[in-house]
Amino acid sequence: MSQLAVQPPEQRLDENGRRRLLQVFGMYGMYAILLFVSAGTLRWWNAWVYLGLGILAILTGGLYVARKNPAIINERGRPSEKTKPFDRLFARLALPLALASLVVAGLDFRFGWSSVPAWAQVVGFIGLLPGTIVPYWVMYHNAYAATTVRVETERGQHVITDGPYRLTRHPLYSATILSYLFSPLAFNSWWMAAPLGLLIILFVWRTANEDRTLLAELPGYTDYAQRTRYRLLPGVW
Repeated sequence: MSQLAVQPPEQRLDENGRRRLLQVFGMYGMYAILLFVSAGTLRWWNAWVYLGLGILAILTGGLYVARKNPAIINERGRPSEKTKPFDRLFARLALPLALASLVVAGLDFRFGWSSVPAWAQVVGFIGLLPGTIVPYWVMYHNAYAATTVRVETERGQHVITDGPYRLTRHPLYSATILSYLFSPLAFNSWWMAAPLGLLIILFVWRTANEDRTLLAELPGYTDYAQRTRYRLLPGVW
């Protein structure tokens, strides 16, 4: 969720926050299993660099945000009955595609389906950096950046306009889509572009629906949208 914010009352990680940290580390454990099992080997530098970048981001940006603004970690681990129906559908479709993309990349490495120049693989990893950095920039500025689309003004929710929100209305999605675009290069897998292409379409669909929800339900969002015109990509949309 990109435009949920509140001045948090919590100053420490609660049960939700601790659960969220376990989920994140567990997620990377699952990524590692899918990548190396599908590749049939541990000798795959692309997978190690990808996992290393993600873990490094958690241990630096993630723990920094957890110390400075633990309420956001609590929020991202908090379940809610107010998640919008379209976002529940998004989650059911997006997760299998995201996991499938890693399996495809591993199989591509095992059977040698693709050949991406080494320099392009390096460019791919450079392109992944915003996807590892921007989420923590977002969370630093937005104390209520939930993992699902929901509007809860009764909890003090309001529009965030500083930090990355000066550039686009949904900066977390922008960074995620950018990482999907560069992942086939980083993983040396053109076939990986198939599930990731579908994921990009899903994120654009989610952004459009979320934006309509915020315009209709979040006070002040209409004025913010007039000042910050672009949802995902400055100058385009």
